[in-house]
Amino acid sequence: MRVVWITHNYPRYVGDVAGAFLHPLALELRRQGVDLRVVAPSDAGQGDSGAIEGVPVRRVRYGTARDERLAYTGRMTSALRSPGGAFAFNRMRGALRAGAEQELEGAGASAVVHAHWWIPAGVSAPVGVPLVLTCHGTDVRLLDRIPLASWLAGPTFRRAKVVTTVSSVLARIVQRRMGVSIADDAVQPMPLPDVPRPSSDRSGDVIVVARLTAQKRVHLGIEALAVARQQRPHLKLVIVGDGAERPMLEQLVVGRGLRDAVRFTGEMRPADVPAALATATCCLMTAHDEGFGLVAAEALIQGVPVIACRDGGGIGDVVPSSGAGRIVEPSIAAIAAALIEVCDDPTAGAAARAEGERWREQLSPIHVAHRCLTWYQRALHA
Repeated sequence: MRVVWITHNYPRYVGDVAGAFLHPLALELRRQGVDLRVVAPSDAGQGDSGAIEGVPVRRVRYGTARDERLAYTGRMTSALRSPGGAFAFNRMRGALRAGAEQELEGAGASAVVHAHWWIPAGVSAPVGVPLVLTCHGTDVRLLDRIPLASWLAGPTFRRAKVVTTVSSVLARIVQRRMGVSIADDAVQPMPLPDVPRPSSDRSGDVIVVARLTAQKRVHLGIEALAVARQQRPHLKLVIVGDGAERPMLEQLVVGRGLRDAVRFTGEMRPADVPAALATATCCLMTAHDEGFGLVAAEALIQGVPVIACRDGGGIGDVVPSSGAGRIVEPSIAAIAAALIEVCDDPTAGAAARAEGERWREQLSPIHVAHRCLTWYQRALHA
């Protein structure tokens, strides 16, 4: 079986965080004997074909190096608001389709296209080939907030043989907006890397692991820490990640007098995150409208309780409201109170480990690969 993935977000090198959650699945599918190939956009002129740990990746060019900045940064939606961005997007869509058609040559009747995100991947998928479509979050938020998006997405969803989502929240939105029925076994998060995940001794700091964008609302965690330290002055925060919001967040830390209490590590390879969690006392996930919230599952697996917000989207599939975690209102006061409560709870670590055990199995690469193979067979025989 040949499977061609189309995605705007796939690691550009070993250890890259962009689309990192797709790579463990690709590796496992290759190990299962699937002739898997990835088609993704070039990044600022870095195109051409190659392989990442044995996974063939074709990076398609769609403009000058200056134009090729739509993918990998999380800023595609904002770029589309300009005429130049829309023009570059249209060229990228054509390039992705042409690249997928080249990878499909000679595959015969056993070929499947798997589009990750309905836009741009789904709308770029070649016609006449069975299509599996996975929605990851940002694409579903477009359906929910922009009326025109549902109309644009209609043809892609109608011709998809199988539609999957990474959380039940996303499945409900897709069903409501697109009228598409999503099977129970088609709600499946992407897997975690198969690396050692030592249980935390909870001797260290509160941790945030996130891309530093507005959607992640890391400022709420910093503000909550400032409030919580009024009662628990020993609390400290480590922020793992990088992004456009970092300068603003660093200024906030200084302004709140937290220079000695907050540490920024910068971007970290996914394989190194378990070491950062190995001493964490609590994990803060203050984002809104997450597709799933893979970091929350990672934390629970290692016995780190998680605090998330009620409007966190798919995080609600992962984080319980007591014991191993807290689901709270997205306010500074509520997050600070939960932070004190969780960090003071000596049983929270054991509760998190117990909750994490089911995610350890469900997010293993081999489990998710078997799910994918079911989808591909279903698409071929639909």
